[in-house]
Amino acid sequence: MKKTIFSILFAIAVISIYAQDIPEHISYTRIYDYLDELAIDGIIDLNSVAKPYARVFIANKLVEAQTHKNQLNKRQQDELKFFLNEFALEQDRLPDSHLTLSKNDQLNVALLQPAFNYRDTLFRARITPILGMDITRNGNGTIIKRWYGADFQTMIGKNLSVYGSLRDISVDGPLLARPTYLNDYPGYEYKESTAGGDFSDSRGGIKYSWNWGSIGLVKDNVIWGDNYHGSNILSGRTPSFPMLTLHLKPAKWFEMQYFHGWLVSNVLDSTRYYVDNLGAKHYRMTNKFIAANMFTFTPVCNFNFSIGNSIIYAEEDIQPAYFIPFAFYKSIDHTLTKGLALENQNSQVFMNISSRNIKHLHLFTSIYADEIMWSRFLSNSKQRNPVSVKVGADLSNFPFDNLSVIGEYTLTNIINYKHSIPALTWASNDYNLGSYLGDNSQEIYLAMRYKPIRGLDLSLSYMDAKHGNEYDYVRDGHAIDNIISQPVLGEITWSNKTIGFNAQYEVLNNAYAIINVAYSDIRGHNLTSTPIVGEVRKTAQGYLDLFTPAYLQGKNTTITLGFSFGF
Repeated sequence: MKKTIFSILFAIAVISIYAQDIPEHISYTRIYDYLDELAIDGIIDLNSVAKPYARVFIANKLVEAQTHKNQLNKRQQDELKFFLNEFALEQDRLPDSHLTLSKNDQLNVALLQPAFNYRDTLFRARITPILGMDITRNGNGTIIKRWYGADFQTMIGKNLSVYGSLRDISVDGPLLARPTYLNDYPGYEYKESTAGGDFSDSRGGIKYSWNWGSIGLVKDNVIWGDNYHGSNILSGRTPSFPMLTLHLKPAKWFEMQYFHGWLVSNVLDSTRYYVDNLGAKHYRMTNKFIAANMFTFTPVCNFNFSIGNSIIYAEEDIQPAYFIPFAFYKSIDHTLTKGLALENQNSQVFMNISSRNIKHLHLFTSIYADEIMWSRFLSNSKQRNPVSVKVGADLSNFPFDNLSVIGEYTLTNIINYKHSIPALTWASNDYNLGSYLGDNSQEIYLAMRYKPIRGLDLSLSYMDAKHGNEYDYVRDGHAIDNIISQPVLGEITWSNKTIGFNAQYEVLNNAYAIINVAYSDIRGHNLTSTPIVGEVRKTAQGYLDLFTPAYLQGKNTTITLGFSFGF
């Protein structure tokens, strides 16, 4: 017993020596789900408002869970052993593997799982291949998606981290992700062809870290807001974008996240162009930037209150004031742009509340506010503030082990995420940064998840999503006032009811096999009311074509089979 306690304390001490901050990409959902499960069961404390987590943070939480191993059920103990091996380098040791080609105190090269691992007193590194394929089929045909590439992670000394990944993705068949489609497929800027398209996804960065914070220059994906089926603040489904990041946790009761990012506007700037040797002009895109912060306060254990704000701006150059990580950006914007016809950029505020104070139960809500006028909250006001609200709960391992029941409700008001200036919308590459359903929408999501053995996750889900009247943000006289006076979901233009079953098995670390079966009924709807100024009026088929790929329109049973090494 004394030896076990000593080993655990030594592991915690080793991890605390190293402060590297290599993000674990949000696509590795199983480790995020596992940490969430441990937190709901009261094994660890967790602030889950912002992802990705640092790999050394994950390792620290796993070691913390090991000190409460007797409180874990058999499957959770097996998962813990499995994940501790995945994050071995962060514990300053080499991972165990199968079919090892070469191994000594400093090097481990293996075929299963395929990886190159190295460690010495100064330098630790891991290189893993990425390979995968999904085959999707329904009555409308077959889609084959393939990807390959490599991922590397290096930790230099006690404070410096360098990481990167490159994967080439190709799709044979119709593309299911486009900016106007109301689904949660990751967004890509495909090079399209008649047979499908391909996309090269490069992520990575360099970070300097210390015991209570980190600063970095990265290109990655970010999720802000607690959720189990897509965040309404930052969903992470847009193509990754470059950003400067700052993370501080100087006290147990306070944590801060900040980044300044370079977004893609997809809006041509008529004043910026190249001239080729034939005299033709090649126009460049308008600049688009984002600055955002999130402050989390933990007044009591397992209760987190987070509040933050952001701004989208599209000036010719970056604005130094938006590099102040703790600023209220709307106030700065009014000072910088006062006197212009449209005197401000596009600012937002958001809030997230997460409670795991009742064992086995996670309660949360997240609010994104695009614009707030207090008079609109009065009962006699017809106008509604453009806000999005998500509430949800997860009951985990009660009354039955390894079973969780999830419920979420999301409601987003009219014009939320939009702006009258296209370059200032809450989007990058035209993909909405927030809820995949966009504005004037509602979603009910219910799921049961069962994990009978280590690595096998089974889920049964039901989703009922609706999108109301579609409006452009029009500042023509009082048009916008009339638009936000319309009833939310006044008429339904599009609906999606889907029952899904998903099974995934992580055979080895980062090696997956998946089966997904979804029965969906996705429809467009004709409207009978008189259109107003700013409304986008289409036929039922027109709305369906706008919001859903033809492959998924109507009633379908869609089956996906896949495998992957890496993600």
